[in-house]
Amino acid sequence: MQKLLISLSLCLLLTTAKAQQKIDRKAVVTRHNVNITKIDTLGSLSVGNGTFAFTVDATGLQSFPDYYQAGVPLGTQSEWGWDAVPNTENYKFEETLRNFEQHGRQVPYSMQQKSPEHAAKAVEYFRANAHRLQLGNLGFELYKKDGTLAQPSDIKNIKQTLNVWTGEIESSFTLEGTPVKVWTASHQEKDVIGVKVASDLMKKGQLKIRLRIPFPTMKWGDNGNLWKADFAYTSTLSNKGKNEAIINHKMDSITYNIGLKWKGNASISKKEAHYFLLTPAKSNNFEFSCEFAPAHKGNLNIPDVAAVQSSSIAGWEKFWKSGAAVDFSKCTDARAFELERRIVLSQYLTKLQCTGTEPPQETGLTFNSWYGKPHLEMHWWHGVHFPLWGRANLLEKSLPWYNKVYDNAKKIAERQGFDGVRWQKMTDPDGNEAPSSIGALLIWQQPHFITYAELMYRDHKDKATLDLYKKRVFATADFMASFAYYNKEQKRYILGPGVIPAQERFVAADTYNPTYELAYWNWALNTALEWKKRLGEPEVAKWKDVVAQLSKLPIQNNVYLATESATDSYINPEYKTDHPSVFGTFGMLPETTLLDKKIMRNTFDLIWDTWSWKETWGWDFPMTAMTAARLGMPEKAVDALFMEVQTNTYLVNGHNYQEGRLPIYLPGNGGILTAVAMMCAGWDGTTENNPGFPKDGKWNVKWEGLEKMF
Repeated sequence: MQKLLISLSLCLLLTTAKAQQKIDRKAVVTRHNVNITKIDTLGSLSVGNGTFAFTVDATGLQSFPDYYQAGVPLGTQSEWGWDAVPNTENYKFEETLRNFEQHGRQVPYSMQQKSPEHAAKAVEYFRANAHRLQLGNLGFELYKKDGTLAQPSDIKNIKQTLNVWTGEIESSFTLEGTPVKVWTASHQEKDVIGVKVASDLMKKGQLKIRLRIPFPTMKWGDNGNLWKADFAYTSTLSNKGKNEAIINHKMDSITYNIGLKWKGNASISKKEAHYFLLTPAKSNNFEFSCEFAPAHKGNLNIPDVAAVQSSSIAGWEKFWKSGAAVDFSKCTDARAFELERRIVLSQYLTKLQCTGTEPPQETGLTFNSWYGKPHLEMHWWHGVHFPLWGRANLLEKSLPWYNKVYDNAKKIAERQGFDGVRWQKMTDPDGNEAPSSIGALLIWQQPHFITYAELMYRDHKDKATLDLYKKRVFATADFMASFAYYNKEQKRYILGPGVIPAQERFVAADTYNPTYELAYWNWALNTALEWKKRLGEPEVAKWKDVVAQLSKLPIQNNVYLATESATDSYINPEYKTDHPSVFGTFGMLPETTLLDKKIMRNTFDLIWDTWSWKETWGWDFPMTAMTAARLGMPEKAVDALFMEVQTNTYLVNGHNYQEGRLPIYLPGNGGILTAVAMMCAGWDGTTENNPGFPKDGKWNVKWEGLEKMF
């Protein structure tokens, strides 16, 4: 008997030791290093630090920006890089306002409009200003033996690798048989690129480094290759000793510096306006670093290449060794390796593009979409995964911004006759509102701040966190409670009319009680009440009353409607496109007192079978997986992540591809990370390991450090 007990104890110890065995994180990450072997305009690679990104082509620099503009553009963007042109026509923001009747009140919203002409132009001015800048194009100017400039088709024998563990890109290619080797990385504390070049082309005078500063397009997108425009900007070159030069670029509302520092002999000259050439001496090795910084920061202290390399290696290793890790190497399902690849590269991309002090734009720091402006409803998809992956600090960095823009959000609420703060939708670094026919009427971004604050509290679990965020949490709840309209005849609170749901397919003037938003109002107001309790403060009667008398989730034929006002939600083909946001009701959100899981299961089955999935967005697939997981359908959760739909495509560089004008879409990357965290670690109340993965023996998913979702 004693021998049996000893044997069982040893077995238990061995089993426990095996269960606690640490994941080889470097092995997981580096088996998904990105390898490029041809000119691939969708295979652009980025280095950066969370507030700055530099995107390169197959040469390791930004040598062919015009060629790559149809793919993933070769951008250089930083969080601080914004400009606004003077308002010479004296446009008034009030010209963008349009009244909507809401329950007998005229409520002004900042909307797009076609007339009168001056108002229409005012709308476009305030949409386009401020706009995020492409700071500069840093590439090779390569010359063939006949003296002509090399084209992409002249670049041969390409071999390029992004080391995801260290953030370094190594590129090699040949031009007319002569090899070129390039190393590229970004400093992790400063907006600095380090570059090493080895090639006999320099001895022959056939390789120079080109710096061109593009003009802003002032349009929806900016690929960083507008070389001619009427703006009277200046770029002034000044040498700062033998191995350093500064280019001062003066625009409308911003002036910034581009500093170059090199090792060895080289000369720098101005070829034409905003166009400079750094020419290495006739040597076969050259290295330089390039810093971008606003002029008000003062003199540049440009790190050398060795410092950039050390910073990149140390910074990325620190990231990968922090927080959580997931290992699919023991899985036998044929899709497991690809899922792991998407997870690893999505961590790299969201760390690089989405960890600044402001909410990111949907295309990060690569190129502009929507004038470079962030959309606050998308901040959920950009950032919620960080706390779930044990990296709450990376989301936390952007939360002080909501304090910065608080007064502007309060003014919006006051203008519209509501309490508290109405958080902006499409905005800029200062929280200015951008006119939008859809964005102005969205409401699902309103409870997001309560989500972020609750995630921070779950991470920190202290009163200091409650005190830090309570003003914004309570002001958010005040708006939500005042926005809900009490219908005395029906004895219930209603959201709308005058709303556009997360599924942006409904006419605002006719739409009320969208299902997901009702559930979100219920959860967020209950959470705000819980914050009052934690702080020992009196509860707010209005919040409690709205929760108690909020409209029920609209049901028809045993399924949840998209909105109570759209009784043909699943008949009209137009209403089966865009985001199936009903899934947010029990996917993004936990089970609320409003939810009937049987009805939700019926809804899931109907949408799964009949939705026009080709007309969806990248985060819709992770959201579907989250709902499937919560409903106990792990097979569907995995299937959702692998739907063969264009907007669910993940490129060789890890980016979520949508379409030509949106070749990258970071909410999809963030969504995968949120979904997988839930599928592994579960959510409040789950005790099962890996509840979102099938129990068919093919998904032996190993993970560590993940946190449960609500």
